[in-house]
Amino acid sequence: MIALDTNLLVYAHRSGLPQHGAARRAIERASRVESGFGVALPCVAEFWSVVTHPASAGGPSSPERARGFLAALVEAGARVLFPEEGFADRLLELAGRLGVQGPRVFDLQIALTAFDGGAAELWTHDRAFVAFPGIRVLDPLKEHSR
Repeated sequence: MIALDTNLLVYAHRSGLPQHGAARRAIERASRVESGFGVALPCVAEFWSVVTHPASAGGPSSPERARGFLAALVEAGARVLFPEEGFADRLLELAGRLGVQGPRVFDLQIALTAFDGGAAELWTHDRAFVAFPGIRVLDPLKEHSR
């Protein structure tokens, strides 16, 4: 299964961004993968935070538009991926073991939730996304821009 990071969702939602078309195509590719695709629960909240923020580039999306985008993903087959029991303890143990500091703990939270939800790959356009054992991190915008 492929998990999609927040930045791909934001790019696909915002038609005025230069990455819009590539992000939409990446999501369409993910939707055709036999093992399925999903969005980690923290990405749902982060997406909402970014696109509805009053200072968002291009202006904030309405709650209806943001909700509609997420609903369309689910309608296209996306699963919302949830963390398993003991998530907080495992997150903190991994953060310590992997040397994750500061805001990169949010990447780790996304990756661990995706892993718990059954993802084998995490697609992101974040070049510095935290490496996570058990999940291959790929940039689908870079992978298919050649």
